[in-house]
Amino acid sequence: MMKEHYGDIKVTQLSGFVVQCEIDRPPNNFFDLTLIRDMADCFDDLDKDLNCRAIVLCANGKHFCAGANFSTPDQTAEGDVLAAESADQRNPIYQEAVRLFGNKKPVVAAVQGAAVGGGLGVAMMADFRVVCENTRFTANFVKLGFTPGFGLTHTLPRAIGVQKSHLMFYTGRRLNGETALEWGAADIYTTAENVRDRAVELATEIAENAPLALISLREQLRAGLQEAVQKATDIEGREQFWLTRTEDHSEGVNAVSERRTGNFKGS
Repeated sequence: MMKEHYGDIKVTQLSGFVVQCEIDRPPNNFFDLTLIRDMADCFDDLDKDLNCRAIVLCANGKHFCAGANFSTPDQTAEGDVLAAESADQRNPIYQEAVRLFGNKKPVVAAVQGAAVGGGLGVAMMADFRVVCENTRFTANFVKLGFTPGFGLTHTLPRAIGVQKSHLMFYTGRRLNGETALEWGAADIYTTAENVRDRAVELATEIAENAPLALISLREQLRAGLQEAVQKATDIEGREQFWLTRTEDHSEGVNAVSERRTGNFKGS
């Protein structure tokens, strides 16, 4: 029998063999190791559930997933986001992310508000993304004094191309919903009120097809993806480890929190 909760992941069986998985940490839905592990556990179970042929990944609150919460008293990431103990140790949260890329069922993400940093990584894990007028995709790592994670160095270029990805990574600029659709980072553009309904419609359209064929097709289309994300996160985690110990990272976190340009020193 399908569980209704995996920590802060709320699971609902919809009609048409669609299961809704809702991140329930409003309003910002910050991610951490526990959330990503719970999501991976949920998806593992749904792989074995014959009543699930497609997943809608959505969020309760203003933002789909505002990334890691750096707005803590000591301005360090909350919740084991940077939990590796050495540059050679794989970041535990990225190991859970790699699990997500190995799951079998198609995922449609309904993205309202911000998908920032690792939150963008979660959105790019999905097969399809539905966006709206208040959606914003941001890979703002350089503004925080470090570099991308969650496999984004592989998944974002795979979706929108190398040059556009480089533009997002180097500048840390925001991508609104309309531009996300134009660039190929999103598949459907709608209103904020309809973003979840449109995601369910797409998931239902997918789920009405032969389930074994869907799984086979997805494995073919995503062949090598899990391995590529593992390789990418190994490099990402190693680089993040030392960069998050620099003065520029501390300044970047403060600058983003204070909504100003960072005064970086290269140290």
